Amino acid sequence: MVLLRGIGVSGGIAAGRLSFYKRQEGDIPRYTDADSEGQWRRFDEARCEAVRQIQRLAEQMRGMSEAGASGAASEAGSYAGIASAEEAAQILEAQAVMAMDPELAEAVRVRIRQTHDNAEAAVMDAAGEAAARIAALGDDFMTARAADVKDVARRIVAAMGRPETMGRSAPTGRRLQDMQPPEVRISESTAAVPVILAADDLTPGETLHLDRAKILGFVTAGGSAAGHTAILARTMGIPAVIGAGGILEPEYEGQEILMDGDTGEIAVAPDAETRARFFGKADRRRREAESLAALKGKPAVTGGGRSIRLCCNISFPADVPAVIANDAEGIGLFRSECLFLGRTSAPSEEEQFEAYRQVLSAMDGRPVTIRTLDAGSDKQAAYLGLGAEANPALGNRGIRLSLGCPELFRVQLRALARASAYGKLRIMFPMVTSVWEVAEAKKLFGQVLSELRREGTAFAPEIPVGIMVETPAAALISDRLAKETDFFSIGTNDLTQYTLACDRQGRETPADPAVTDNAPVSDKEAQKPAPRPVYDPHHPAVLRLLELTVKNAAAAGIPAGICGELAADREMTEYFLSIGVGELSVPPRDILPLRKKIRNL
Repeated sequence: MVLLRGIGVSGGIAAGRLSFYKRQEGDIPRYTDADSEGQWRRFDEARCEAVRQIQRLAEQMRGMSEAGASGAASEAGSYAGIASAEEAAQILEAQAVMAMDPELAEAVRVRIRQTHDNAEAAVMDAAGEAAARIAALGDDFMTARAADVKDVARRIVAAMGRPETMGRSAPTGRRLQDMQPPEVRISESTAAVPVILAADDLTPGETLHLDRAKILGFVTAGGSAAGHTAILARTMGIPAVIGAGGILEPEYEGQEILMDGDTGEIAVAPDAETRARFFGKADRRRREAESLAALKGKPAVTGGGRSIRLCCNISFPADVPAVIANDAEGIGLFRSECLFLGRTSAPSEEEQFEAYRQVLSAMDGRPVTIRTLDAGSDKQAAYLGLGAEANPALGNRGIRLSLGCPELFRVQLRALARASAYGKLRIMFPMVTSVWEVAEAKKLFGQVLSELRREGTAFAPEIPVGIMVETPAAALISDRLAKETDFFSIGTNDLTQYTLACDRQGRETPADPAVTDNAPVSDKEAQKPAPRPVYDPHHPAVLRLLELTVKNAAAAGIPAGICGELAADREMTEYFLSIGVGELSVPPRDILPLRKKIRNL
């Protein structure tokens, strides 16, 4: 037996034979073509097709997440191993945005028009250069973004291989034959049975195309815990270990291995004692999943009688089955901007109405809070014409963008009001910083309701209107804002970012150098400065703003909830209850673990 160690990034125990990944990719044709406009059209059509593929794939992934959640009682580690559909959706949304990125398009345009490159070569070269620049920044987050850029380029090239986007024949070179993302091929010796896959690395696209019936788990030499491949593995419920380097020798091919996706431990040709240890843990995970499933239908109430409503965050109507499967009490955040991304034009009133209606109808009377368009910053849509900004996180985004595009905002408000007839709708405005913004948004909404009333169009008699409290400004004037709104929802992600002047990916900084400087000279080499968090949602300043907001909401008689990542932090649950938070909105997978935590308090 050989015991090895990597980095566990997707929980669960996998047992099976090891098979090394065989990557199959088509050749990228390279030739020159004087018809630059024709090649540009091929690229433009292909990137739109790539976006459609990505959106379909997002729906498939949400279906996988739902299936994993509903089968938790029978599959070991389902609750611990499956990440939220939200995480996978965000990755795919980011890829859809990348496919329509104006900077990538401009780089492709230059290659096509100035050097007359064919579209396939132009997009791969442009993406390769962009990925190299991003990867050179050196942290895990940027490495993941670089992998996404390459993945998106492959998808665009794959779409060019389709008959409807192929266009004219290439003068030289080979034309791609409907090139899908590279297929995962396993060794012939293990092809008949499910295996644990070993690879140098896997792109997000390759990970998404893994056949769950054939892949029990995977181990990669590279990768990072923050990478999108790791996140997608959790979404798919596939145990995964990364950062294994060169520890998997070729002679391990076909041998039985055990893998722990939590600890990163790998056992090659395990003995009886090791088998018992691994399978004992798998059995404990299964019992935990059964225990959580038994909480469905039970209230989130502490032993002392304090209660809180547990709701879900979603991005698309297709997320609703996972909300219901996990027994949430409502939807605390529907990110409507996801309907606007990865497109060449804004969704029509009818498209939006149908999406909102589907969600409200499916929730069958449970409250649904829909956030109005929160584009801008890292969520760009080229057709909005926002233009480049020196600091987009502080620029034209959220409610200020909607108020600056009143017709776009009016269409969304009409769709929302019409959909309110089909369920219990609450509307929420994002990125508020002033009372004036709320007043203007409510004024426009009032005009929309008057229009619908004159038209004889049905809508709910009462539609609560609330705001996201995600800026220090909103928190500090929350007493005044509470008089203008029906509820607060605290977005702890942005509130932390803006309070600490730190991007969400700015996770660590070296510890106080004085600690190291004061150490004996002989100890300095051994005493490496421990990393210290910079983006810290537990920072006293963030918690003070959170408490102030909840206090002012209570004084005005309106409810206050939390919909940021901090809502799912079970170390904070008792604190939230103690200060009077009335609702926590979290990814579907966190509903039952949170309910268990609350009932045990």
